[in-house]
Amino acid sequence: MLVLRTLVWGPTHGHGLAQAIERVSADLRIDHGSLYPALQRLQQEGWIVSEWGTSENNRRAKYYKLTAAGRRHLHAESTRWDRLVAAIGRIMRPAVSEK
Repeated sequence: MLVLRTLVWGPTHGHGLAQAIERVSADLRIDHGSLYPALQRLQQEGWIVSEWGTSENNRRAKYYKLTAAGRRHLHAESTRWDRLVAAIGRIMRPAVSEK
């Protein structure tokens, strides 16, 4: 979900994805050994596509882009995530009247 959400901002290469997630989250550290297999799985599902391009450092890099199916999947997963967070919040911080 984090990769798909990050790609909403536009096509990015793998290292750029990891950096963006780390920068925005201010807490998460992305292991490249986990990221690239995840990117392959997302491609196999049809949620992202890739193409070769040139990075800011003038190096060859594979850029990943969100597909329409990926946007739909992200919306569905985000909705599920919001419900889960709300449910956990209700359990962790019950209303005063429930005590």
